[in-house]
Amino acid sequence: MKMALKFELVTPARLERTADVYMVTVPGSEGDFSVLEGHAPFMATLRNGPLTIYATQGAAPETIEVEGGFAEVNEQGLTVLAEHVTAG
Repeated sequence: MKMALKFELVTPARLERTADVYMVTVPGSEGDFSVLEGHAPFMATLRNGPLTIYATQGAAPETIEVEGGFAEVNEQGLTVLAEHVTAG
């Protein structure tokens, strides 16, 4: 059984969200990418677009619009540092 992905969404103003989730699809500047627990470490810049969060496998997705920033995947999980976010 897969472990949960530790996910954090941060803006300059505050920590917007921290949660254990199944998967997050991120609008990368070179294309969308999805992150599950155990993903290889990497960093990517973001383009403006929808960040899609799946709380559990098969769950209805939650969408948050992000503008600018970058994403980092490491051993601790996924951190998205966005310049601005708008709930979907």
